[in-house]
Amino acid sequence: MTELKGALIGCGFFAINQMHAWNDVEGARIVAICDRDPERLKVVGEQFAIARRYSDAAELFADGGIDFVDIATTVQSHRELVEIAAKHKVPAICQKPFAKTLADAKAMVEACRDAGVPLMVHENFRWQAPIQAVRKALDDGAIGTPFWGRFSFRSGYDVFSGQPYLAEGERFIIEDLGIHTLDIARYILGDVSAVTARTKRVNPRIKGEDVATILLDHESGVTSVVDVSYATKLPTEPFPETLVELDGSDGSLRLFQGYRLEVTNSLGSTSADVSPKLLSWASRPWHNVQESVHAIQQHWVDQLKRGAKHSTSGEDNLKTFALVEAAYESAATGRTVDIEAALR
Repeated sequence: MTELKGALIGCGFFAINQMHAWNDVEGARIVAICDRDPERLKVVGEQFAIARRYSDAAELFADGGIDFVDIATTVQSHRELVEIAAKHKVPAICQKPFAKTLADAKAMVEACRDAGVPLMVHENFRWQAPIQAVRKALDDGAIGTPFWGRFSFRSGYDVFSGQPYLAEGERFIIEDLGIHTLDIARYILGDVSAVTARTKRVNPRIKGEDVATILLDHESGVTSVVDVSYATKLPTEPFPETLVELDGSDGSLRLFQGYRLEVTNSLGSTSADVSPKLLSWASRPWHNVQESVHAIQQHWVDQLKRGAKHSTSGEDNLKTFALVEAAYESAATGRTVDIEAALR
């Protein structure tokens, strides 16, 4: 089949992973890059041998010659860039967090829907090999019908050294990390009807919250807890692993630190190593995330060629984004927030 030609907008910290992954994706390649910082543009352009380089996204779209765009900028520019892509009828991948507000996110979904072009959010955590293994075990009926779950990401990793801007925002861990964990909870246990959350700031050198505990009432009747922390010091640093606990009618499942998946049911207990692959360009401990970047980008290309819906489409991600907004509202007011009302 014809190779799809893509453009990457935003050549910052995480975009390097996306560029490496694009080199490994079958059926697509990046032919143009864009960034307002001339030095970053030069470094990424030379590293990946990209001749078409732009400092202005409008010029990139005007020149054309692309089948999709990967928007890897910070959240402030997402709506403008997605709407430009929709105007030029170019399918778009958008980095998380999807938008500044739920209203903006809805407008972006509507713009692409009206233009008839696909929109996918780069919500890669559900594509991690361990999370896919959890989903498969559940789909195979290993523990029956789940009734309780926990999705935990607790770490003392210095995330600010590579992304110092994270320390400056009024919002931090729910918007930056919790959004991934909440999406995993939705992916594993289904959509959510209500959210109750509590937050805390432990690190005095940052502006936002670095600890959050979120109770989810799923539409299926399952109760789950999402707990995230960048203030937790452990004997063995688990970054960047998401740990999972599920209890079901016929058994239990535990995804332990070190990528060990344990299932207990009437047949006994089984243990499996569900470690991610260490790709040629990846490095530990980031390899778990890096492998998922390749997986979601391959999914984007495969579905785009099939004309099929994407797992983390813009429309789907509205439901995850609503959980983020609801968590902040609940933490601020002390009340449980109804998600259906939040999505209206």
